[in-house]
Amino acid sequence: MLPYRLGRFASSVFSVFIFMALSLDKLSFAQSATSEMIETSGTANTFRPIFTVPAEADVGAPLLPNINDPNATDAQTVCPGYNASNVKRTAFGLTATLNLAGPACNVYGTDIETLNLTVEYQSADRLAVRVTPAYLGAANASQYNLPTTLVYQPTIDVDAGMSSLNSDMSFIWSNDPTFSFSVYRKSTGDTLFSTQGTKLVYENQFIEFASALPENYNLYGLGETIHGLRLGNNFTKTIWAADIGDPIDYNIYGSAPFYLDTRYYELDQSTGNLTLVTSNETNATADYTSYSHGLYSRNAHGQEILLRPANITWRLLGGSVDLYFYAGPTQQEVTTALQTSAIGLPALQQYFTFGFHQCRWGYANWSQLQEVVDTYEAFGIPLESIWSDIDYMNQYRDFDNDLVTHSYTEGETFLSNLHASGRHWIPIIDSAIYVPNPENASDAYATFNSGNDTNSFLTNPDGTIYIGSVWPGYTVFPDWLSDGAGPWWTNEMVTWHDKVAYDGAWIDMSEVSSFCVGSCGTGNITMNPVHPPFPLPGEPGAVIYSYPEGFNLTNATEAATAASASSSQEAAASTASASLTMPDYLRTTPTPGVRDVNYPPYVINNVQGDLAVHAVSPNATHADGTEEYDVHNLFGHQILNATYNALLAAIPGKRPFIIGRSTFLGSGKWSGHWGGDNTSLWAYMFFSIPQALSFSLFGIPMFGADTCGFNGNSDEELCNRWMQLSAFFPFYRNHNTLTAIPQEAYVWASVAEASRTAMIIRYSLLPYMYTLFYLAHKTGSTVMRALAWEFPNDPALANADRQFFLGPAVLVTPVLVQGATNVSGVFPGTGGRGEVYYDWYTFEAQKNVSTPGANVTIDAPLGHIPVYLRGGYVIPTQEPALTTRDARRNPWGLIVALSLEGSARGSLYVDDGESVVQENGTLYVEFTAANNALYASARGTYNNNNNNNTNPLANVTVLGVHEAVSKVTWNGADVAQDTDTVVLYNETSEALVVTGLNGLTSGGAWKTDWVLKWS
Repeated sequence: MLPYRLGRFASSVFSVFIFMALSLDKLSFAQSATSEMIETSGTANTFRPIFTVPAEADVGAPLLPNINDPNATDAQTVCPGYNASNVKRTAFGLTATLNLAGPACNVYGTDIETLNLTVEYQSADRLAVRVTPAYLGAANASQYNLPTTLVYQPTIDVDAGMSSLNSDMSFIWSNDPTFSFSVYRKSTGDTLFSTQGTKLVYENQFIEFASALPENYNLYGLGETIHGLRLGNNFTKTIWAADIGDPIDYNIYGSAPFYLDTRYYELDQSTGNLTLVTSNETNATADYTSYSHGLYSRNAHGQEILLRPANITWRLLGGSVDLYFYAGPTQQEVTTALQTSAIGLPALQQYFTFGFHQCRWGYANWSQLQEVVDTYEAFGIPLESIWSDIDYMNQYRDFDNDLVTHSYTEGETFLSNLHASGRHWIPIIDSAIYVPNPENASDAYATFNSGNDTNSFLTNPDGTIYIGSVWPGYTVFPDWLSDGAGPWWTNEMVTWHDKVAYDGAWIDMSEVSSFCVGSCGTGNITMNPVHPPFPLPGEPGAVIYSYPEGFNLTNATEAATAASASSSQEAAASTASASLTMPDYLRTTPTPGVRDVNYPPYVINNVQGDLAVHAVSPNATHADGTEEYDVHNLFGHQILNATYNALLAAIPGKRPFIIGRSTFLGSGKWSGHWGGDNTSLWAYMFFSIPQALSFSLFGIPMFGADTCGFNGNSDEELCNRWMQLSAFFPFYRNHNTLTAIPQEAYVWASVAEASRTAMIIRYSLLPYMYTLFYLAHKTGSTVMRALAWEFPNDPALANADRQFFLGPAVLVTPVLVQGATNVSGVFPGTGGRGEVYYDWYTFEAQKNVSTPGANVTIDAPLGHIPVYLRGGYVIPTQEPALTTRDARRNPWGLIVALSLEGSARGSLYVDDGESVVQENGTLYVEFTAANNALYASARGTYNNNNNNNTNPLANVTVLGVHEAVSKVTWNGADVAQDTDTVVLYNETSEALVVTGLNGLTSGGAWKTDWVLKWS
């Protein structure tokens, strides 16, 4: 057990706390300090007035990022670089020793004098380049190498002896003038990565390496950031997990040190020569091809990646150079190789998770949750899951319900009815654990006690428990490197599930967030519970007055009133903070052999400035001695792993459903991700698309944004458009903040209608979406796809991120601008390039494209989202319902979108939708259409009479049938002989619709193979 008694303060800012505690009447409170009863989420606490942590508690040292500091030293000008020696060939590459090429510069740390270089051709499409410190021991033990137990390290494939001989990559090194290396693509002679002309800088707190890049390059990835899909060439990407409300272009919750590099070439058909495309302007009639490769930097430290017009520079605050080049040459090949070799394949989610989810901060009790569920039902809007934010908690404490508002007895009744209706409940679980007040016996908290007894929490460097501040007050943080934390977390989740039968977990605050700098609770826990150092939404100074762009055009009077009130609130806040002055910037210099983890000499461009602001301090210590500085970016990754294992124990046999905020590459094998605390603005609706596409590259396809926006008030028009857009994201949830106006789908009549329209499409497509996830889980394919990935030889699509494909077959072109009634979109591959698209609503082929890549204006009045089906694909559907459970019991359908050649293909995966182990077997159906015939061929042994395998096929719709149809046969028999079957052909849309097939397939649509022909 770790001591958490009163101890010495770990942060100097809290040296004033005792004085403050004795002067409560002079402080600012969220509630009155003289009140006799404080109510937090419905639970009365008569112990004392609640103390508010001072705002200054979360103010760090004033730091100036190096990239903005005109006086910062350029390591390239003062550091010597390295020379390679002792170069030895190996069976799969080479090894070498790197020694400093001159006197150490020690510019942002202590230079590592001797390094080891390892180069491995690990497979036909993967090349590893590693640079690590030699002689790790007392002299350089502070250098942290990322253990493979935390983040898997790719190894040489078992067949690499043969496959690596086919590698399209070549590694070349040089000592002219100092060590550099280059990676080439053999087939094109292109340089993929080259450090030539730069120096390798390798210190215990600073590593720098750089590579030239082609003019006007196309890089994607490097998350997590709210940014366009294509990163551009004037952007600094910071990686340091941060709890902050989605600022544009800064580091936010997750860490993804991976990029995709796509290069386009104009092809000379007469010579076969390739010319690199370096301009955004392309020729619609020219022929192009592309080659994509990927780079994964296996490093979890804080870091910056500087994207500049001619190069890319990596600056790491520790760890090692551990690079993996993926040859591609397509995005899909890169993504698959990354997942299968390094980060893992994404989890197959339960079927219900693809339904619609409703949440908000502010559902105060079980009755309100029931009211929301009932209202969705009354409006005929599908609802799959109702979610609870921190409102359900006893004073915001994990695994502990508020017994007044969310009692276990009432919860049992609510959840029994909810589950009987085919719906689910997902609660939030925060990442910090409340520390009970030792002077208040009624404040006891068993979850803390059991964690403390098993040494499951982070500590200060002196071994005392690290105590920060989060929602419930002063809190501690799980130490995922300890032996006790995982079993303790599992036990808490199992015990809690025995009390309240939740259906998944929503993991929040996992960067990991703390509302103060340092161990601010040390010496102060007798103040618990305490209020955060900022007002909650709706409290004085934090009343929500903001609305989306254009609100003043549609609601002028209300907008003017809100703007006036907002200005007054901002003026009051400015007056209150006017006396604050900022001292000179703190600059630290290296101490030989010693790391300054709280204030590294190199200052990355962290959105919060000081690394400890709104986060656990870098010097917090893990059970094995590792400092938080070295693994900060992995806390979210590790809590998702722990939660996945806990859910397997709490809900045995079912696939864990988790949505997490902070992620690392590969977190998708356990969890999905939501886009965090966005804002009710049109800009954030747009940014949700490139954010989702980026997470496709990161192996986390289960992504969605807070639909209609989290922060601020939404409005009818924005919510109308956003509810329709999110209907085509894998994770579909409406969520907003405390005291903002309601934004459930039924609040506005037009939004209700728009939501029903979009959800009918979504729920119809659930078999298609579920199959996409199965394929992603098995093969590493993507679910949401950029246009450029589906059409890799069209450079005009390199920056396209206002449209997207759902799988290969569904093209979505949303309205993203306030007041618009139409939208411009492209139909890739049309204009004589062999592709055709069909309007979902009319079945008609898009015929307005005369030249390749041309923008087409599409009518899109409010309530209509343009959706098109791409020719060449067979799309399985199912009749929609208000829940996925009921939809799965409905008949099947097929939409056959024929290519211009009259062919199509597709597939369907069927299982029970929830089990880890499929005891009833699985089914995989393949569809092929050609020569006026549709074939269905299945394999598998799925046998569950309650779901799916006995559902009949109700209808088949064939698009692109150019001649009238007079006869349709089923396995050779004329369907006209079946009185229930109806055949309709529309000459305008050229669509063949065959309905009433239920009788012909009453034993189950896929019970036997079949063929449907038309003539």
